[in-house]
Amino acid sequence: KGSGVLNISRNGDMNMRVYSFGFLAFQISAEDGVIKSSPPVDRGKGMILTYGLRDCLFWWDLKDFDIQEKENRYVLRDMARTLWIDRKTMFPIRQIISLDDGRELVMTYEDPELAEDIWYPAKIRIELSRYSVTLKIKDISFITGA
Repeated sequence: KGSGVLNISRNGDMNMRVYSFGFLAFQISAEDGVIKSSPPVDRGKGMILTYGLRDCLFWWDLKDFDIQEKENRYVLRDMARTLWIDRKTMFPIRQIISLDDGRELVMTYEDPELAEDIWYPAKIRIELSRYSVTLKIKDISFITGA
């Protein structure tokens, strides 16, 4: 538990630092699929903190998906992901990613906020097996372009 800084690219390369009482308590990075952390974490925690963060923040990055309308939601599905979007606000509600090992990465989105004319979820919960992470986003910036 603490405050953190995350820089993440669409390809999944990332660097995250978590501070507790002003001191660096945890750092994790992923580059070209290689995960490094200090202190070391097991595979499940590493996956939730790298792939989970990428996929929850880049939720719209689906390819070759089918779409269905159900009640007040759109449901988008591709080979590995299912995403529920509110039809009225076009805001993500929930996402499930099926992993190769049969487990599911489950994400829920709450508290829509506006930054730089872009809506984002201020609260995201990511769950994988017995692990969970709740993100409360206080400040976010987007670098757009090529």
